[in-house]
Amino acid sequence: MNKINFFIVYIFKSWLNIRLFKKNMLIFTILNENGTMKKLALHWQILLGMITGVLFAFILIQFAWGKDIIVDWVKPFGTIFINLLKLIAVPLILGSLIKGISDLKDISKLSQMGGRTIGLYVLTTVLAVSIGLVIVNVIKPGSYISEKTRTELVSNYTTDANSKIEAAAVQRQVGPLQSLVDIVPDNIFQAASDNGNMLQVIFFAIIFGIAMILLPESQSKPVKDFFDSFNEIILKMIDLIMLFSPFGVFALLAAIVAESPSLDLFKALGMYGLTVLLGLAIMIGVYLLIVKVFAKKSPSFFLNGISPAQLLAFSTSSSAATLPVTMERVVDNLGVDDEVASFVLPIGATINMDGTSLYQAVAAVFIAQAFGMDLSLGVQLGIIVTATLASIGSAAVPGAGMVMLVIVLAQAGIPEAGLALIFAIDRPLDMCRTTVNVTGDAAVAMVVAKSVNKLE
Repeated sequence: MNKINFFIVYIFKSWLNIRLFKKNMLIFTILNENGTMKKLALHWQILLGMITGVLFAFILIQFAWGKDIIVDWVKPFGTIFINLLKLIAVPLILGSLIKGISDLKDISKLSQMGGRTIGLYVLTTVLAVSIGLVIVNVIKPGSYISEKTRTELVSNYTTDANSKIEAAAVQRQVGPLQSLVDIVPDNIFQAASDNGNMLQVIFFAIIFGIAMILLPESQSKPVKDFFDSFNEIILKMIDLIMLFSPFGVFALLAAIVAESPSLDLFKALGMYGLTVLLGLAIMIGVYLLIVKVFAKKSPSFFLNGISPAQLLAFSTSSSAATLPVTMERVVDNLGVDDEVASFVLPIGATINMDGTSLYQAVAAVFIAQAFGMDLSLGVQLGIIVTATLASIGSAAVPGAGMVMLVIVLAQAGIPEAGLALIFAIDRPLDMCRTTVNVTGDAAVAMVVAKSVNKLE
């Protein structure tokens, strides 16, 4: 074990040099040719962590003991990093939303901003589903799945598929307005204890913020001062947690490589994966066009500003976990006013799942194609509606979109057991669609900010 530890330390020391920087905060540094220290930008730190994590895992899995080392000694640090991000998700939403709404000082501003935010999120979601359906019908990835491969996939992943089907069955049994009922919490402390109840926390924060606006300033000022300070403390906590991000993504990517299914299965699902990735790439292009046309900012400006959040979303597969970094980058690097970002982004992390909705459309038609089914135009239009609603109700955590996919399959009359066909490749695709989700949140925040003259 000592040799293994030495090997790990040697890899890090070969390209990284950790130093104390000004405020005694640990940051990644790298030596210039002249021997001076140069601070690496956050997105480069994260990217280096991702690359070295993958390379490290590929080296270790060549040994019989390699996978166990990664799972037992490396993966826990990735879990700790995700837990740290989730730790501040609820406090961040509470603090930022209440501060953002109270800063508006006018109910009309809130309704104006809220209407534009929800409208843009729904519009981009419908667009994402439509793009997914067009691409999957053109490429027809389901036709590349052989009968042998189909049988193997169904056999290997039936257990996982059944668990998602059971979870979806519970959701289908509730009434048509249950989703509306679930938004209103009966106990805010209980709601705040579970990251899966983000909509309930958002509802409470909005009502709380509105109540502060309606009160005379003399009465609400002490509470406002508290939440202003509370929000600043949370933002400082984000800065501290992000010092760990390169190591966190290193551990996450290493674990993913070590625990991946066989490459043969990935090859069999290659066309499906490429179809999803093509759709997601087109969606990124749509965001860049939206930012260019409506926010009057260049694509390079947008991508440079949001790239650390994109890389973190890719590593964590969680919009909620990435939210702290998304908010920081949108405000500090994209020029969105704090009150706009504090309102738009928490809502987006909860209901705006463009990448997820696109994937659900592609996956549904892919499974139908694999089973030799020919979906009519009416059925596919139904997929647009169902996938849009399902993506809004999908939790901002890894794998939640899979549960909602079951509902989409059931609505379209597609065998739910076909879910097993895509489990082998779902994890890397989940990483990519989360990146799209976060990118969409940032793009909408810029457009909304521009529409209310709150964009620098």
